[in-house]
Amino acid sequence: MQALHARYPFLEAARETVATEAVDLATVVERDRAVVERATQRVITALEDGEVGDAHRDTRTELLSYPVARVLVSMVDERVLVRKYARAEAATAYERFTEDMADTTELKSVESTGLDLEELLDEFDLAAAVRETGADGRGKYRIDVGTYLPLAEDLWDDEWRLVNRSLADGEVPLSEEELLTLVREAIRNRIDEGLPFDVPDAIATELEAEADEIRRVLADLDLTREIDTVVPELFPPCMKALLDDVQKGEHLPHHSRFAITSFLTSIGMTTDEIVDLYRVNSSFGEEMTRYQTEHIRGETSPTEYSPPSCATMQSYGDCVNKDDLCERIPHPMAYYEERIDDADDEELEDWRGGDDDSEAEASSEAASAE
Repeated sequence: MQALHARYPFLEAARETVATEAVDLATVVERDRAVVERATQRVITALEDGEVGDAHRDTRTELLSYPVARVLVSMVDERVLVRKYARAEAATAYERFTEDMADTTELKSVESTGLDLEELLDEFDLAAAVRETGADGRGKYRIDVGTYLPLAEDLWDDEWRLVNRSLADGEVPLSEEELLTLVREAIRNRIDEGLPFDVPDAIATELEAEADEIRRVLADLDLTREIDTVVPELFPPCMKALLDDVQKGEHLPHHSRFAITSFLTSIGMTTDEIVDLYRVNSSFGEEMTRYQTEHIRGETSPTEYSPPSCATMQSYGDCVNKDDLCERIPHPMAYYEERIDDADDEELEDWRGGDDDSEAEASSEAASAE
């Protein structure tokens, strides 16, 4: 059973196992360097690779590294770290339980260190909301729409939008793969919702060096992700100011022009859209603007450039109008990602044209179908 809990430490039953193995976590972090090292690796690998690394060969070390990793994430207390860590833990869990289930076609029989689908659904109180239909492909399972919506809300591909689903009798059809993806999201939500928490001083003191290491890695990272929504109201203050200058036709120094252009390419704006923004400038030259934008995007250069970090923006004098979120965010893209994640659906109308009204109608229909 300990092997199962080391493999899936987010399980409720795993907490009991941890309590049995380590009543005093302060003693563990003080005396067991292997646990601390694996926990630190767990967090840093989550930041750098989007998963939590290979399991330690010692089951007890692997099991205890999970709560210590959560302590480290809580000590650093950066929202971007919480999100990336939760996603990485969930991604690793998904890889493991899909491997567990790969040997059977009915998802019924796995090894003692694995989980089957029924156990996963029970763990997250999903069993009553999911039923198997016996069909193939999308439609093999159906899930209550009220359960589907919160699990799918952070899945960005169009296929997850309710308007693209065949909603019937308050249920949404799913393939087996799609159901397992929603289970992954349930795992991510559980891990995310519990972080950060207050860390006792005795434990924090022992782990301060490891927390500082994680802070350094976080500060050095390119924190961009695939974002294709352009909502200027949610931009970091520095990028709002630069965009405003562009729209006023003001001349931007090279570093400022690079900052706003690289930011706009990173959030999904096309070269044509960015070139059009610059047309109001009296010194506008389409050929040069297009060349510079394509160069930053990596289309005419070997490197796709990321927006400057907050530290770089400060050094060039482009960091302006800082707000409370700026005080704890190391990168403009991390700021925008957090604002996008926290925004309501109504706030996410894309600046380039908005969402299909049918999406809102489908959501309304879904709410009435519950």
